[in-house]
Amino acid sequence: MTRKQWLAWLLIGGPIAVFSIWALVDNPRLYVITMLNGLTLASLYFIVASGFTLVFGLMRNVNLAHGSLYLLGGYVAYVVSTHTGWWILAVAAGFAAAALAGLLIQVVILRHMQGQDLRQTMVTIGLSIVIADVLLWIFTGQVHQMEAPAWLQGPIRDIPLIRAYSAYRLSLLGFGIGVGVFLWWLLARTRVGTMIRAGVDDRGMLAAAGVNVNLVFAITFALGAGLAGFGGVIGAVELSMVPGEDIRLLLASLIVVIVGGMGSVVGAALGAVILGLAETYGLAYAPTYSVVFTFVILILVLAFRPRGILGRPA
Repeated sequence: MTRKQWLAWLLIGGPIAVFSIWALVDNPRLYVITMLNGLTLASLYFIVASGFTLVFGLMRNVNLAHGSLYLLGGYVAYVVSTHTGWWILAVAAGFAAAALAGLLIQVVILRHMQGQDLRQTMVTIGLSIVIADVLLWIFTGQVHQMEAPAWLQGPIRDIPLIRAYSAYRLSLLGFGIGVGVFLWWLLARTRVGTMIRAGVDDRGMLAAAGVNVNLVFAITFALGAGLAGFGGVIGAVELSMVPGEDIRLLLASLIVVIVGGMGSVVGAALGAVILGLAETYGLAYAPTYSVVFTFVILILVLAFRPRGILGRPA
């Protein structure tokens, strides 16, 4: 590593090591519970941001309506769960609703603006406002929250040191790992993933090889939007659905992609872990300044690694 990189690791790792030693000695139970809270929050951030990194990092499509798709998936899942009582059906409905909305955005609008980043930004900001206002009109500003499935309700007891922890919240780690493994397999081990990566590198050459590039990109966009909706379903149980959550999750996705590196699923996972831990430890130990830690990390990454931790040259 270069001297600049060593300095960056020292600036980040030194204070973290000192804080961890102090926190473990002072209150080990609080430290471990906060770590679990950070990792489970990171899992939610990763699920939403992984869809964003597919659309923004890989396809270079600026979709600032991603947060509104998160809300849409959560609200649809809430309605289906309330009327049917089937959590699995609610998950499928939330994913499908967001995926369909994303597909329409790609086919009807963004397909005709390829490479026009400013137009995509302005149009998707407008779409985000429209979708959020329609959802506010339908569901009002009241807080909505889904129930966890029966097999994930209640705490897991007799855990060493921390004694008990929410079964549903712990399951978020499994959801995040599952999504990460699926995306790695899709992009690195399947023909569809090869076509996606080839289309990003040279769209014209892929089309000349007889591949329907528009179809490949539309499927990718729908998958990315569907992951936002899936994150919304999880959020409807863990965080509740309320106007404004779309902006928070969109900002979180942007930070995760910037910190981890555009176009990297592993980078998105790393960025989500960093953001989740920074938020939860900040709230637990320095609530007044908790928001500062996120932006300090963002500033350090942009200063010493502008492409992100695992980002590569375009």
